[in-house]
Amino acid sequence: MASETVNPSDGKLTDTRLDSGLDTELDPAFALHRGGKMAVTATVPVRDRDDLSLAYTPGVARVCAAIAERPELVHEYTWKSKVVAVVTDGSAVLGLGDIGPEASLPVMEGKAILFKQFGGVDAVPVALDCRDPDEIVETVARLAPSFGGINLEDIAAPRCFEIERKLQERLDIPVFHDDQHGTAVVTLAALRNAARLTGRALADLRVVISGAGAAGVAIAKILLGAGVGDVVVCDRRGVVSTDRDDLTAVKRELAELTNAGGLTGSLESALAGADVFVGVSGGTVPEPAVAKMAPGAFVFAMANPDPEIHPDVAARYASVVATGRSDYPNQINNVLAFPGIFAGALRVGAKRITESMKLAAAEALAAVVADELAPDRVIPSPFDPRVAPAVATAVAEAAEKEGVLR
Repeated sequence: MASETVNPSDGKLTDTRLDSGLDTELDPAFALHRGGKMAVTATVPVRDRDDLSLAYTPGVARVCAAIAERPELVHEYTWKSKVVAVVTDGSAVLGLGDIGPEASLPVMEGKAILFKQFGGVDAVPVALDCRDPDEIVETVARLAPSFGGINLEDIAAPRCFEIERKLQERLDIPVFHDDQHGTAVVTLAALRNAARLTGRALADLRVVISGAGAAGVAIAKILLGAGVGDVVVCDRRGVVSTDRDDLTAVKRELAELTNAGGLTGSLESALAGADVFVGVSGGTVPEPAVAKMAPGAFVFAMANPDPEIHPDVAARYASVVATGRSDYPNQINNVLAFPGIFAGALRVGAKRITESMKLAAAEALAAVVADELAPDRVIPSPFDPRVAPAVATAVAEAAEKEGVLR
């Protein structure tokens, strides 16, 4: 149980220590999160009766009637065209796993403020108390008239794939599972620049991905779409290959798309001679396996807080090292992708986020630092002000070119 003290200002009991031993009064994270991290702010004044009559009744009735007659006006006269729902069921939260919808809210609030801070996009956390994919789809579809886009967040595989697919089939607004596609876009951007830095072509690379969940599947697909020569995906049982009889439908499809060399066996055996390691799985890769990679390999070990290959170990063998951590160079961080992707899609009224839009986002992100490349700078900082505008413009142009506009 948490301990309790009396707050002298109001005489009420206040919990100060959790079962884990964290002191909520001293921990700065609790101080920052107290009361939540976001609020709704009006964009118009309500100073007097005239303002009130325009912002609400009777003036609002004229706007409602116009939208009822011409539904497309909702994008011009409400916030719909610039707001995203950040939807989760709390089943795969950060490194915490299945902690439920209430415990996921601090993360969803954080995601919402990142949308605003980095992309100028308003976002609303929506934590759902259900796990059935069809129930989630139905719930989000019923909420969708209020939003211009849906960002799915921290939903466990494999149901995240089904939920995204069914929602996009049903809705005419972008649906984007950031754990899949945001990670994939940033990974591709970093790989493009690592290849440029070392004078290699994507088509000549063999990439081994550790992890066949949401991120691993999306990374494999975007790398193949970008022209990477050979992608091998490994799960807990080793290489995802067509000769295995224990694969889910998603992994079976993945096996058909990947592993051009027909490898079998363990992750460690697959790494022998590999040009790139991409980790989205956790666990630890033994150093001898890293040592057997191709000379000048790239190691993108993205598990948090503990990378699959420690950066100090990776640096002994790799020419470029990236992680998911902010305290090492080359942080592969989704915030480099999702704010700009949604900003661009919303700007032009895109109905979906397509593969070509994601590829355009990755190329634009890579181009931000293309003239500044170094082993410790193959990806921009999340605080680089050039990032979101560059990604948004590329995504908007790709959407217009592809004609996926409402």
